[in-house]
Amino acid sequence: MSNNKTIDLGLKTAYDELFMSDEGRTENRKPKVDEIPIEKLTEFPDHPFKVLENEELTRMLESIHQFGVLVPALARPKEDGRFELISGHRRLAACRALGLATMPVIVRKMTDEEAVITMVDANLQREHILPSEKAKAYKMKMDAMSHQGKGTLSRVAIKSDTAADIGKQMGESRDQVFRYIRLTNLIPELLQLVDDGKIAFSPAVELSYLNEEEQRALLDAMDEHNCTPSHAQAIQLKKLSQEGRLTGDDIR
Repeated sequence: MSNNKTIDLGLKTAYDELFMSDEGRTENRKPKVDEIPIEKLTEFPDHPFKVLENEELTRMLESIHQFGVLVPALARPKEDGRFELISGHRRLAACRALGLATMPVIVRKMTDEEAVITMVDANLQREHILPSEKAKAYKMKMDAMSHQGKGTLSRVAIKSDTAADIGKQMGESRDQVFRYIRLTNLIPELLQLVDDGKIAFSPAVELSYLNEEEQRALLDAMDEHNCTPSHAQAIQLKKLSQEGRLTGDDIR
């Protein structure tokens, strides 16, 4: 019984390239860029990086208005026919503000973990990154990388190795990565004060060990006295909290 099934060994492209010029081979290997309608592009879920109306966005608006989008965004296809943006959120905001109908996008299939890691890596290259952005981005990347390594090592070992890898890429220690991730335990109001520079990074890390009720009481005391805790005070608050002895009077 004959079998006429064709097996694709991936040789056709390589064979065709034998007869191409160097320029043709280079062009053939470039990722395909599509002009995707703006309304078909959706933001990445829980995207940690904010699109701020600042000088950087103003410069981008002026550049796109004059020259168009010079660097394509990156997205992955969704089952409903739309595309989930991996990188290019500020470019998308600028295109919307300018009333453009489409944006150049490279579409690539990715797993959830690959999408998170790529999104974080692309956005961590920004010129200015807020502490909250870095904290949430590090946590998202650690969770994604830990999930990829699931079943090969213990949970603690995976997270430790992952933090070390992230730190190496960003020029920071493993412990500093964990310290940033601790900030995700702050209530939004306190985390905003960290972004605003009203609470320093080191005290903020210590305060992240307080439970939500204690953090709310701290926020009230800060408003009442118009001040923020020092590093030494934050360490003492953490100690009392972990011992189960932190009261409103202690906080005030």
